[in-house]
Amino acid sequence: MKDLLISIAKGLVEDPSAVDVTVDAPDEEGVVVYHLHVSENDMGRVIGKQGRIAKAIRTVMRAAATRSDEKISVEID
Repeated sequence: MKDLLISIAKGLVEDPSAVDVTVDAPDEEGVVVYHLHVSENDMGRVIGKQGRIAKAIRTVMRAAATRSDEKISVEID
């Protein structure tokens, strides 16, 4: 899952070396939180107009997690 998020983000940004993902341990409900970090100049590219790209990233990640019976959340920091 982490590799999928990294590959999606690297395809969107101008500085792929600044892409970093940290993963939190599952909480009491079993939800794993993925924190996506990109350079400040690329934040607009990852979030998109009115958050559409960020919503699409979350949708793809949630669909991939469902296939492996996981519950995830993606935070863009």
